[in-house]
Amino acid sequence: MVRSLCMKTAVLATVAALVQGCAQPPAQQPPSDATVAAHVAAATRAAGADLGPLLTLCKPAPAERPASANLDRSLTALIDKPAPPPGKAFDNLYFVGADWVSAWALQTSDGIILIDALNTQVEAAALIEGGMRKLGLDPAQIKYIVVTHGHGDHYGGAPYLAQKYGARVVMSELDWTMTETKLEFATPIWGAPPKRGPRDLSVKDGDRLTLGDTTVTLYLTPGHTLGTISPVFDVRSGGQTHRAMLWGGTSFNFGKDLPRLGSYIDATRRMSTVVSAQKIDVLVSNHSAIDGSQAKLAALRQPGAAAMPHPFVLGTPTVERALNVMGECAQAQRDRFAMQ
Repeated sequence: MVRSLCMKTAVLATVAALVQGCAQPPAQQPPSDATVAAHVAAATRAAGADLGPLLTLCKPAPAERPASANLDRSLTALIDKPAPPPGKAFDNLYFVGADWVSAWALQTSDGIILIDALNTQVEAAALIEGGMRKLGLDPAQIKYIVVTHGHGDHYGGAPYLAQKYGARVVMSELDWTMTETKLEFATPIWGAPPKRGPRDLSVKDGDRLTLGDTTVTLYLTPGHTLGTISPVFDVRSGGQTHRAMLWGGTSFNFGKDLPRLGSYIDATRRMSTVVSAQKIDVLVSNHSAIDGSQAKLAALRQPGAAAMPHPFVLGTPTVERALNVMGECAQAQRDRFAMQ
């Protein structure tokens, strides 16, 4: 009997060891053309028929940042594009951006939180102030300017608006430090970065910004810059409340930097869990080529739009797919660089 029990115990132990061994994750394959293709294929599957614009991230990114002259030429061409009309995306969220880069006004019961401030003072005056007035909003009600990351197409108009209206500038500590020391992209095309004053805010991951009836949670999502932040907040339409995330920085324009791509990948995975837990069903961007905001705003201006599905409400599974696309494309790019 003892021998039988021992044999059974040994067999169970062996089976347990085998099961445990099978449960171990497979070893990561070394970077190769095959792994790049696999990540691109996974991104393409996740994108489906509705998230195609995100697949631009799967195209090979340059190993070097653009030269200053090339950057100036490309920025000038982008800024010179005619701006779309401002628009109301939700009852409390308004687009006041340019053709290439977006700015969003989040209206609260005690003023406005502006998310990003475009390229220059001229744009801020014409498109943010002018756009808000066209939409029936008062620019003097801007109380906070959240700068999603420290590139000039997002902070360029912030000093002008902050000085004129006494608004407080909000940025992550990492990107405040970058804009105060050495800019990643220094060009005269953009205005100077904001100078941190005693009333401005340096935020860390998970900090909350509350104004009136609205709370914005600021998540650190590094990659595009080291201190990129992605705000999460509620939006309302037709008596319904939806949870929205604005992804703070999308493209891989920082050159061959594997740790930074790793941070980007980790951020997409981590935020996917936040999306799932908070049932985030709206995803917007600070570049309309990424979220298709101009087409969606145009759809909302059409007669009968109120009776149609809201174009900005994607559903939580689709927001999760979008993060998966971005993460897979980042993994493809990391593998490309690792092979160089």
